[in-house]
Amino acid sequence: MATMEDIAKKLGVTKGTVSKALSGATDVSETLRKSVLETAVEVGYSRNRLPNGKKLCLFIENMAYASPSDFGYDIIIGFRQMAEPAGFSVDVVPLDTISQKDVPYEEYMLQNGYLGALLLGLSLNDPWIRQFNKSHTPAVLYDNYIQVNPSTAYVGIDNNEGMTMTVSCLKELGHTKIGYLSGALGSYINQVRYSAFFRSLRKFGLPHDQSYAGNSYYFSECLEKHLPRLLDKGVTAIICSHDLLAHTVMLRCHELGIQIPGQLSIVGFDDLPLCAYTAPPLSSIRQDRLQIGKSAFYALSSLMNGTPISTLLLHAKLIQRESIGPAPAKPASDESGTCEEQRPTVQEES
Repeated sequence: MATMEDIAKKLGVTKGTVSKALSGATDVSETLRKSVLETAVEVGYSRNRLPNGKKLCLFIENMAYASPSDFGYDIIIGFRQMAEPAGFSVDVVPLDTISQKDVPYEEYMLQNGYLGALLLGLSLNDPWIRQFNKSHTPAVLYDNYIQVNPSTAYVGIDNNEGMTMTVSCLKELGHTKIGYLSGALGSYINQVRYSAFFRSLRKFGLPHDQSYAGNSYYFSECLEKHLPRLLDKGVTAIICSHDLLAHTVMLRCHELGIQIPGQLSIVGFDDLPLCAYTAPPLSSIRQDRLQIGKSAFYALSSLMNGTPISTLLLHAKLIQRESIGPAPAKPASDESGTCEEQRPTVQEES
């Protein structure tokens, strides 16, 4: 691990000057302060060497978290429930691509005196994601995996386990043609769930060509393009990558006169609070978000203490509600009309 002496030697200044620059002293020029931060990142300096630093940061992007019904709310609560009794203060900082381009991750962490961070909701295109390949400041990422960097860890649930138990349940109910609708594959977790779906179909000997899935950034495209195509193929059950997408699919099916679960079973992912109040109540693969937050602190604490945790996954659980039932004698497409077959636009991730 690099030290303040290493930074001072490289810049030709004193250790005291480096310490002042890192702590934000007003008698250090902004130009020198920036040089110190940039050099600290270059040589691999991490502020967790400072014994009096007890600040952590929780960055959040593309995820609602303000109210108890929001996905990120319980994750933040769980993280704070572990961090604050251990003597850490936790700052919750909204993140976007513009702020990531303005200040690199490690410079931001050094500049603000943070020992480590939990990051929620980042996509594969975010600037900081690429920086985590070589970062030294401990970072735990929810639903994102960074390879070959002992300063980062991935937390979440076992998506393969969740998908396997869901496909198994649907097969036991007599469903032999199962479809999948997903958000865009621009996120790591959507790629994982997409691959897990096809892996589960193969495991149980069900039809698994790629035309049984569709993905889009826009819900409207899933409803207007991919849902009709899956119905035309004769699917009797659809798994969705997120609860909000599953709920939207149910609403469209109601409009089309398709009975749920009489003609079509639907399963979501995440088990948001709304699932118990949809019509019918939505079955979903549960993520225990409070425990995810607690596990994230455990992983971050381990990284800060030199234990290179790579991945920490919680067990998944299928919550069965009234949106799934036995496979119908006839698929929904036989009673609600057929749709023109369209060329699949999704490729399975390896």
